[in-house]
Amino acid sequence: MATKTPTTTTPKPFLPLKGVRVLSLALNLPGPAALMRCRQMGATCVKLEPPPHPTAPKGTSGDPMGLYNRKAYDTLHQGVRIANVDLKSEKGQKALHRELAKADVLITSFRPSALNKLGLDWKRLHQQYPALSLIAIVGAPGARAEEPGHDLTYLAENNLVDGLTLPPTLYADMAGSLMASEAVLQARLLQLQKGKGVRMEIALSVAAGYLAMPRVWGLTTPGSAVGGGHAGYRVYSCKDGRVALAALEPHFAASLGGAVGLKVTHIMAMFAPETHAAIAAFLLTQTRAQLEQLAVDKDIPLHTLAAA
Repeated sequence: MATKTPTTTTPKPFLPLKGVRVLSLALNLPGPAALMRCRQMGATCVKLEPPPHPTAPKGTSGDPMGLYNRKAYDTLHQGVRIANVDLKSEKGQKALHRELAKADVLITSFRPSALNKLGLDWKRLHQQYPALSLIAIVGAPGARAEEPGHDLTYLAENNLVDGLTLPPTLYADMAGSLMASEAVLQARLLQLQKGKGVRMEIALSVAAGYLAMPRVWGLTTPGSAVGGGHAGYRVYSCKDGRVALAALEPHFAASLGGAVGLKVTHIMAMFAPETHAAIAAFLLTQTRAQLEQLAVDKDIPLHTLAAA
């Protein structure tokens, strides 16, 4: 008698924002990335963009991100209904308020003065649409919200820019987008509890500060446990590339020591210069393929990389 092969079913995604309508006026990266997260959590997402410049090629986005990187723009707006609206015109204002009347949450990324000019300051907005919540993404909190800035300046402000090298990704923008989508969830909970909307401000400088906390605590400063002081938590050269080694916990460090030929009896031995030297010398004898196999055989957390 033939045996049946058990079938596996993919669990249905958890959609905490299903039935929630999110309207966004936010451009560039943080707002659209937050909207993407809301869409992934089941929200119905609508975005109003300014009309593209009259001289722009056909199909050009009114959001600068569509010009900087179309691939990023398309990924961020998958499943989002987009309309081009001039919010400064009477026609555009009518279109905006039609959407506001249907929305549960509004996401913006304007300075407070710009919101005032558009009639979207919180006092007026809350009077007209008491059930609507506002998630206002700004550069810096409170009185600093009018200051110009970008991801790079907020990272620099929080000591996250080293030398003259640009950071490898847009940390403040992406962290801010996560905080904004989290704020949408918080606002929705408060709406359900209190029956009215709330205003929440997300500052990108604060998001950068949150990411910088390990450095402020001294966790990642040079010579600290995850700042190069621990020999098991470093990036080394190997025979045909590099290896990011993360054997931080005592049992991982012991496994690494055994592979190298060191007896690690105490975790502080991993901070000794001779331990660093021994591990560096061993890794130079190993290819990426050998190290990947070693990771499997000895249960050592590592990831190999091409040469710098």
